[in-house]
Amino acid sequence: VNFPPKVSVSKLVNSLKGVSSRRLKQIHPELIKSAYLKNALWSPSYYAGSVGGAPISVVRQYIEQQARPH
Repeated sequence: VNFPPKVSVSKLVNSLKGVSSRRLKQIHPELIKSAYLKNALWSPSYYAGSVGGAPISVVRQYIEQQARPH
């Protein structure tokens, strides 16, 4: 994600979670009940990291090589 430096990471994440939650509920109405029962579709936490300008191909390769949870 590339965003203006004046936007805080927390505001960006809040916006992304809100918009994606609404959109997912439109596409998949079955999510509405589970989201209501949990009081949210997304976790209240998040992780943000920087790749220091590395090319997207390098970042993608790094992510793809990570071990998957069992």
